[in-house]
Amino acid sequence: MAPRQHERILVVDDDPAVRDLIVQQVLEPQGYQVEAAPDGATALQIALRTPPDIIITSLDLPGLSGRDLMAALRSQGFQTTIIATGPRGADSQAVQAFRLGAKDYLGKPLREAELVSSLDHALADVRLRRERESLSERLAAANQQLEKRVKELTTLAGIGKAVTAVTALTQLFTRLLEAGLFVTEADVGWLMLAEETAGKPILRAGKNLPNLTTIRINQPWDDGISSLLMLSGEGLTLAGSALAKLRAGQVVKAAVAVPLKAKDRVIGVIVAGNRTGRAFTERDQTMLSAVADYAVIAIVNGRFFQAMQARVQALQQGYEAQVADNARQDQNLQRITQQLRAPLIQARGTLEPLVHGQNGVLAPRQAESVHAALERLAALQRLVDELPATAQPAGGATKTTT
Repeated sequence: MAPRQHERILVVDDDPAVRDLIVQQVLEPQGYQVEAAPDGATALQIALRTPPDIIITSLDLPGLSGRDLMAALRSQGFQTTIIATGPRGADSQAVQAFRLGAKDYLGKPLREAELVSSLDHALADVRLRRERESLSERLAAANQQLEKRVKELTTLAGIGKAVTAVTALTQLFTRLLEAGLFVTEADVGWLMLAEETAGKPILRAGKNLPNLTTIRINQPWDDGISSLLMLSGEGLTLAGSALAKLRAGQVVKAAVAVPLKAKDRVIGVIVAGNRTGRAFTERDQTMLSAVADYAVIAIVNGRFFQAMQARVQALQQGYEAQVADNARQDQNLQRITQQLRAPLIQARGTLEPLVHGQNGVLAPRQAESVHAALERLAALQRLVDELPATAQPAGGATKTTT
């Protein structure tokens, strides 16, 4: 029989001859790790210190009996497999042993063949229990990982819906940063955007940043990470002495950062970090990159939408100003309507492809806003087209029909 090095067996008997039979003649030759105790109290101390896989105990022990030992172990929640020994033919003792949770009962004097057979059955029970525990642990770990992946995917889907519906850039930056911290399980983070006029990355959003005079929202901040990513265009993870040398190391002990890339141009950086020093993984970087992809789409669309809104508003304000001026100066109405018609047509020509194009670049709410703007522009153009018909010709002359 092959040696078994991983099972631990505790032998409890007050008779040295019995202990010698079990330990030296049966167990140790087969390679088991064996400990022996002459009484129940000693056995209980050994079991509490290093729980054995199997206990072979006599029921008749001085002081703390074998039955008391079994009851004490069960009260402590031990699941150790127990083989009880006692007088042959003592059925009542065997019944008591089984009621207390014994796997088997062997009569004395012990026979080596019976002991080996009982031990084999007990070991099979131990290994089966160990296998069940291992499977349960692996199943629990797999379920935990599955739940985490489902939560990550659900989060990313939610981020996609949320950020494409937000047009206010300040609110958008906050949403994106919160999403980045969630998927990386970080507790500190910031979002930087490249501003050509500033010459340095601008801090646009932050979460749990320290209150330092050098760190202010909407102000340049050289964290030592963002400038590197804007040059390389590649994400990275940092911790330990490498991070401590950078200014970001004053804020966090570990960090993961990814660039915000619009085509081939880096427009910003998202950084997530923690104060504990827990190193970020490659998966953390992948998840943060997914958030960064949504960020780029949302930021570009948000800026474009704001520009369109500003242009439409400017056109509307110009039109209203022209109408007021026309009321005071009818002689200029024809010239003013000609000036308004071209930009209105141009604005509609700019906006209509965004709504009716096959490859939509706008989120549903953005498309709805642009469509409403188009309707208003169309209404304005109809008014402009009608104005020349109601205006007097230049010079104030009135045409009569004879």
